[in-house]
Amino acid sequence: MLRVRDAMDREYARALDVPALARLAHASPAHFARTFRATFGETPHRYLQRRRVERAMFLLRETGTSVTDICFEVGFTSPGTFSRTFHDIVGRSPRTYRREASAASVPTCFTMAWTRPSA
Repeated sequence: MLRVRDAMDREYARALDVPALARLAHASPAHFARTFRATFGETPHRYLQRRRVERAMFLLRETGTSVTDICFEVGFTSPGTFSRTFHDIVGRSPRTYRREASAASVPTCFTMAWTRPSA
């Protein structure tokens, strides 16, 4: 499971589906999905969405890239899905998050810990 999670962390922007991830884990798709959820507390799809949103949060805070470009850069295929998922995880829209987020002069590790979305 750790190998698959590491692959998801590295390849978050690629189109990853449960059957492909299950092959990495040498398990059937159903068994993989159950085991992943039991191990990490969320489905593989939700974990991948959260990783993409975490990367989007960083890009929104640190760059001037448009929300639409960030959407595609982190692996979403639809700006509407990106905005809805971002709002579900973070609690506000990407545009609101960017407006409210300010790059503080603290180490990046602290900023990441403070702004990490909860599951």
